[in-house]
Amino acid sequence: MFKQLSIAMVGLLTVASAIAADPAVTSVSPMKWQEGKNYFLVEPPQPTASGSKVEVLEVFSYACVHCAHFQPIVDKLKKDLPSYAEFSYMPAIFNAQWEPFARAFYTAQSMGVLDKTHDALFEAIHTEHKPLSDINSLAAWYANYGVDPAKFIAASTSFEVESKMARSLSMVPKYGIDGTPSIIIDGKFRLSRTSAGSDEDMMALVKYLVDKAHREKALK
Repeated sequence: MFKQLSIAMVGLLTVASAIAADPAVTSVSPMKWQEGKNYFLVEPPQPTASGSKVEVLEVFSYACVHCAHFQPIVDKLKKDLPSYAEFSYMPAIFNAQWEPFARAFYTAQSMGVLDKTHDALFEAIHTEHKPLSDINSLAAWYANYGVDPAKFIAASTSFEVESKMARSLSMVPKYGIDGTPSIIIDGKFRLSRTSAGSDEDMMALVKYLVDKAHREKALK
């Protein structure tokens, strides 16, 4: 009887080892991430501006302290994204106080200084506590990066900036976003720091959804 049990145990261990070694089997094991809990569907899915690449879009505001705390994670995430993904930002305009910050973002983008000012503006507002609350004070701050304040203010009401501001006002509700920071994957999946669990989990979840969206693109 003991000999029969031993043979059975060996058989079970052999089967378990085979399952663990087979990627086709392990790939169907229960996933950590759950739709409706860790991430949500954007319904209907929204168009993207990334072409054939998977769009990873952070909806944020310079006025949001949580976005400031999250920015180092965003910087890591951008470096770790696969070549078939493209990262971009969309400032949210939930109230009148957030409007100048969205306008400053799009103005800096149009003037080609966004890359060198994005992280610095978070620091100026939330670490240095500089009194930046309107387009005039923001324009003066951008002068530290070689931008003429008068030209900045003029550009802040350009057709390009106004068009992008209007698109943000239109798209953020369509994504179902009610807080920042939030991330939209390819116009179809939405997640936040709260839904993911932690900053590290959010990075892992973004990568999971990027891969998922990439596979779905390949099937079309």
